[in-house]
Amino acid sequence: MKKIFLLLTLLFTISAFAKEKHPYHVGSVEFKYNQKIKTFEVSAKFFLDDLENALNEKYGKAVHFNDKNFKEEINQLLKNYCEEYLKLKVNNQFIKLNYLGFEEDQESVDIYLESAPVENPKKVETAVSFLYNYFDDQLNIIHIVVNGVRKSSKLNYPNRYLFQEF
Repeated sequence: MKKIFLLLTLLFTISAFAKEKHPYHVGSVEFKYNQKIKTFEVSAKFFLDDLENALNEKYGKAVHFNDKNFKEEINQLLKNYCEEYLKLKVNNQFIKLNYLGFEEDQESVDIYLESAPVENPKKVETAVSFLYNYFDDQLNIIHIVVNGVRKSSKLNYPNRYLFQEF
């Protein structure tokens, strides 16, 4: 599990020094259960250029991260994108995910969501297909953390479904 995270961190770091487009299409999504407020805190990390291109392709609009003139539009597009390409089901019931916002740097974008409250998660199912609309070699690393137990898996295009039991 730790190796997967280190690999992802290494790939993001390598791309920061590369002058050409990076050869890897990889991202990560973490679903972390917060016992105090009984919600899943969701964070996703993707290469900035990949996400920008996927949004442009999906919605037919040219938007640019790192340009504050596009921030409001990007927030709306990311909210719509997350609703379509990111799902959470707990104990056989779909759970609403609320888009909170994003942060960016020169190379990556972090996206934040929070679930509606859910009691006692035993079976956690996800459907993650971020960037599948743009890359047919996309790899998404999924982390699910419940009560301090972390389970990680990878989803290669076209696979999008994953479940873990706790």
